[in-house]
Amino acid sequence: MDRPEPLALHEDRVADLRARWTPEATAAAVAFLESRPLNYDLPKMVGLIEKGRYGDLVGVSGDPLDELLAIHDALAFSKTPFAASAPSSNPTSDSGIDTKQLDQTLAQSGKLNGVVYQFSIARAEKTMDNGMEVPASMGLATAINFQPTGSGKAAITGDFVLVGSEVNPVIKALRENGIEVTALHSHMLTETPRLFFMHFWANDDAQKLAHGLRAALDKMNIVKAH
Repeated sequence: MDRPEPLALHEDRVADLRARWTPEATAAAVAFLESRPLNYDLPKMVGLIEKGRYGDLVGVSGDPLDELLAIHDALAFSKTPFAASAPSSNPTSDSGIDTKQLDQTLAQSGKLNGVVYQFSIARAEKTMDNGMEVPASMGLATAINFQPTGSGKAAITGDFVLVGSEVNPVIKALRENGIEVTALHSHMLTETPRLFFMHFWANDDAQKLAHGLRAALDKMNIVKAH
């Protein structure tokens, strides 16, 4: 089974992390996912992990304890921050870009996370897998991020969550607006409808890029902001 490259890691630590990811660990993870239903209180477990209360997990989790602790250790090893950044009281001035205008152009409501202005946009239809609905919060929302780079410019990245008929129109809309498509792949095996994840990147005038992203969003079946 091919493994994705580690993300958000300092270069000098990649080899060490790869050494820890053994074929035995891969086999155990696959067996776990195939044999156990999601019948535990995941939000509570994540909360306990973030607080470092590992001992309290035993009564909550049962079988998934070892897997969650391993995930926690991997995130800590990759230096992924556990605490969310405090929201700014004045997002426009702090971010260096006009976030209210971004909201208006994209017809969505973003949130400031540190210096990055983020959008999470759900699809309008339900996604099903093995008879269960998969919520947008499980990685099925289109993610758009703006990081200011000075003089009204921003670097943008993220991924669009698309059905097959939307892939080519979205590629066309992005490229016509100077936004590069950096990857196109799938994340699941048996979901309905079949979904494709398209990653993108650009660094240009923030409002210009917002118009390009809006052109792509207009090709998709997404939840419209109220």
